[in-house]
Amino acid sequence: MKLFIAAAVLSFAVVSVATQSTDAPTGFDNKTNGIVDDATHQADQTKFDEVEQLTDGLGPLYNAQSCRECHQSPVSGAASQVTELRVGHNGPDGRFRTPDIPIAHGAETITGRSLVNDRAICPNAAFADKEIQERVPETETIRTFRLSLSVLGDGFVEAIADQTLVDLSKQQCKSSLGKICGQILYVPIVEAPGQMGVGRFGWKDQHASLLSFAGDAYLNEMGITNRLQPNEVSNICNTASEPNDKPGPDGLSDIDRFARFMRATKAPGRDAQLAGSATAQKGLTLFVKVGCVTCHVETLTTAPVGTKINGGAFTIPTALGSINLHPYGDFLMHDVGTGDGILQAIPEHYGHRVFQQMSGYLSKQDFESSRNKIRTAPLWGVRLRPRLMHDGASLTLLEAITRHRREASHVTLQFKRLKRSDQEAIIEFLKSL
Repeated sequence: MKLFIAAAVLSFAVVSVATQSTDAPTGFDNKTNGIVDDATHQADQTKFDEVEQLTDGLGPLYNAQSCRECHQSPVSGAASQVTELRVGHNGPDGRFRTPDIPIAHGAETITGRSLVNDRAICPNAAFADKEIQERVPETETIRTFRLSLSVLGDGFVEAIADQTLVDLSKQQCKSSLGKICGQILYVPIVEAPGQMGVGRFGWKDQHASLLSFAGDAYLNEMGITNRLQPNEVSNICNTASEPNDKPGPDGLSDIDRFARFMRATKAPGRDAQLAGSATAQKGLTLFVKVGCVTCHVETLTTAPVGTKINGGAFTIPTALGSINLHPYGDFLMHDVGTGDGILQAIPEHYGHRVFQQMSGYLSKQDFESSRNKIRTAPLWGVRLRPRLMHDGASLTLLEAITRHRREASHVTLQFKRLKRSDQEAIIEFLKSL
């Protein structure tokens, strides 16, 4: 009983403070949240949707030709069924090792990343004898797929103060009597050399900044080098000048526009018809009672207007400051029994320059302990996802709930003890998100 009371107190404490602020705008209308005007937002979306060509620097190894290809259901920036493949193996010491993947008939070996790109630009007319497609070696026995995430509302997530997430982690641990303790990881802010922040983006909380996140994805998902990630994964078949992503007449490069687009998106909206139903409202009460809200936190509040974040590289504007968001997530790392054993590859996400400059700081982070942890999936917009959990292996909300173990074992047990109609009420509530 103590756990249920603590979970309810956690929810109430967050909400009671947050109600003094303004709620984040929601919807799937491709309109701005107010950080820029609609014309600018639409122009940034056009760049987000743009299909990259070989002349733009696409590849030579890549997964997609545009941001929208992986983030577009029901609108640009939302999630999709697209997955990425990650692999690795355990070394003799039991620690995770990234794979060594030979390409070009063994002429080159791709190292330092767990991501395996599904696509390659060669062979082609200019390089008919170059075979550079990555394939998983038999040695890589740790394998997983990860679903593409929604980035809608992520401007508000970025604007949550680091201390808010740190305090939330401590409060979870205290209120659950040590059973649920979200892990905080401090990660590099790539655009602010030497600075680190609390990770919150990506399944492994590998980024704290949307600009860092954009630079990572542009290189590793599309093969486009940029000022934050200037080194190609492979130079075979590469003919475009470096870096591929260059500033336009306004001084902004593609990654700047991607970051601004994400910052200006509205948060996912609820199904108004279901949200107002008595069954869904009962489901929310039960959702809190059994303890789901401990990790799937209903309300968080962004830092005040004018606060400098991302190592001083970004100042929170009026549209993002002191705003309530309702993500039903905590953006922290948890072990709920579905972890894939993949450790985030530091050179892959932050680049070799940052890895070399910040190796001392990074060594203080307990990355190894996060191998089997996954960032809590925020539940806003979950009704629009037919494949659930980080790997898409759960196809119904009931499957996803009952799949939770480890830190969530006692919460799952309480759910299973509910009578069928109460379980269905919780699922109806989730269908309204």
